[in-house]
Amino acid sequence: ELSDSVPLELPFRQDTQLTEVMRLRVQSLQQRGQKRQDGERLLLPNEAVYRLDFSKQSLGFLRWTVGLAQTGRLSITAISQLWTPDLTNLMTRQLLEPVGVFWRAPGDASDAPVQCYEADAHEFGERIAELATVRKAMYFLFAYADGCSPQSVDCSITFTADC
Repeated sequence: ELSDSVPLELPFRQDTQLTEVMRLRVQSLQQRGQKRQDGERLLLPNEAVYRLDFSKQSLGFLRWTVGLAQTGRLSITAISQLWTPDLTNLMTRQLLEPVGVFWRAPGDASDAPVQCYEADAHEFGERIAELATVRKAMYFLFAYADGCSPQSVDCSITFTADC
């Protein structure tokens, strides 16, 4: 019996506005010589905020599609917070486990697939599918390392969606 599910590929999109607001928060603390709030997680210079918009709520995780144009490492952390404009402070407790880590090592052939910790990536994908049942959008921290940059990354996640 065939199931009535179709693959649904959702791209991660950089939320430049939210990223900028969070960078300004760091700047203003530095300028005023203030400390972050207890439990607050400040945006690091190598991080950006991305969002995933769910067009359907009933999803099953299928696969990650991560393209790295050059050597580097990308870490993706999901945020449990439902973002509102007046709530830009990110708290450490809102960061979910596991983290998706993807990399291209020096010497990898240009057509070699990007490497990852498969069990974590799979669990992470399933967790996102689970949260999609109650969410229209989700936010993520993308951290770039070892030569990786937003310009060199192309990232999406594919789910099965019930028709």
